[in-house]
Amino acid sequence: MKLTSIALLTGALMAFGVNAADAPKELNLGILGGQNATQQIGDNQCVKTFFDKTLGVDTKLRNSSDYAGVIQGLLGKKIDLVLSMSPASFASVYLQDPKAVDVVGIVVDDKDGSQGYHSVVIVKADSPYKKLEDLKGKSFGMADPDSTSGFLMPNQAFKKAFGGSVDDKYNNTFSSVTFSGGHEQDILGVLNGQFDGAVTWTSLIGDRDSGYTSGAFGRLIRMDHPDLMKQIRIIWQSPLIPNGPILVSNALPADFKAKVVAAIKKLDKEDHGCFVKAVGGAQHIGPATVADYQNVIDMKRDLMKGSRG
Repeated sequence: MKLTSIALLTGALMAFGVNAADAPKELNLGILGGQNATQQIGDNQCVKTFFDKTLGVDTKLRNSSDYAGVIQGLLGKKIDLVLSMSPASFASVYLQDPKAVDVVGIVVDDKDGSQGYHSVVIVKADSPYKKLEDLKGKSFGMADPDSTSGFLMPNQAFKKAFGGSVDDKYNNTFSSVTFSGGHEQDILGVLNGQFDGAVTWTSLIGDRDSGYTSGAFGRLIRMDHPDLMKQIRIIWQSPLIPNGPILVSNALPADFKAKVVAAIKKLDKEDHGCFVKAVGGAQHIGPATVADYQNVIDMKRDLMKGSRG
């Protein structure tokens, strides 16, 4: 039977009357969906090994098929920390329960210290499409409704450019708008002809042929698409989006929560290669607060109001 860390602690207190300082024996690491599940587990296996040894816990890798699973996991106290959270998903958590999590930090690019990334629209390199307007009447792929670059940012831009909303395909600008489930699925959808255009995320920093310093391109290149960047073309990019926050649940006992935060920072410094694999790019931890995500929180609040209205 799988118990959350907080439930485990509560049960131990009731059964044995032990001191509240006794730490949980299980740690639940949330991993956002939208990527190859086997690769996700593989990229975080070293994190499990590090936390197990450092904290004396059994770290469970809770990879969800979509972003909503991690959001609900944090709100329901089933997930204890997330190393790479979508800003829009964090906004969803914050808007429903501002005290559910603490921001440990933000991931910062190792090469130039930048703290953001872009939503980009891609098409096949041999297609005739050179700008967004060229995709009128064509099929389009979004990633996940709780993704910042995979929906929130392009949604705002498309509403401004074309009017309407995702529900009416932005005033029927596109023949179809489909949520593929994730960034990798969007890229593959373009490659296999499912979508004429689709969104994904990238730092746009560093070597283009290797997929830039971070983003969905690099993951696919490492998997089985070494020539990916010759097969696609970027025709639109969003303003800079703040990199995702590293989160820890406030449901953890205070002493143990402090140890988890220290372990996250220790992982970054002592096994940086592992940290890079887990967050999906050559990045390290920098300071951040809720204020760094206020713009995304405001956008998400407006989107939620619109869907209710």
